[in-house]
Amino acid sequence: MVEERLQIILDKIRALEYELFAELQKKEKEFFYEVQEKRVKFQQEIRKHHKTLMTKVRHYMRDAAVMNVVTAPVIYSCIFPALFMDLALSVYQAICFPVYGIPKVRRSDYIVIDRHYLSYLNAIEKFNCVYCGYFNGLAGYVREIAARTEQYWCPIKHARKHRAIHGRYKFFFEYGDAATYRKEIEKVRRSFDDLKKEENQENA
Repeated sequence: MVEERLQIILDKIRALEYELFAELQKKEKEFFYEVQEKRVKFQQEIRKHHKTLMTKVRHYMRDAAVMNVVTAPVIYSCIFPALFMDLALSVYQAICFPVYGIPKVRRSDYIVIDRHYLSYLNAIEKFNCVYCGYFNGLAGYVREIAARTEQYWCPIKHARKHRAIHGRYKFFFEYGDAATYRKEIEKVRRSFDDLKKEENQENA
């Protein structure tokens, strides 16, 4: 019964994600832009208007909080471990996922860089937006690789409450259910048909 309720909740979350995506797409008409082959294009008049709203870099720096400027190097230094993790996880899944029979995670589904097309952002704001977009996308990319790995190697739910429930968690065994774990572990390790179905729908 608990497992069914969890499945229902996770399905609702997924449905809401699709609904959110659909709502975001509606904004294309509202704000006069369209996405063509991953490039965002605004109508010419809108782009001109956006440029009038841009804060020049010298004014942006003049008005910046002192502590924001002081701590900026700390934020930017995080790019080095992030790039290493990006490379390491990409190599890991490229080598191991085919061996395990796990569908690879498409990096482009998570790391989206498109805010630099906004003409009302100055150079510093664009750089910051690219940086944040990369980091948050990388977090989602890494999480999905880890989730699929966890489903293969240790698909067991936790006994304690936690905030790290991911999309693969619904396939996991109940904590303490030893008999089912031993009986169906190989089946769960290969339960990725939903991902293949989603990919086929997207490619259709």
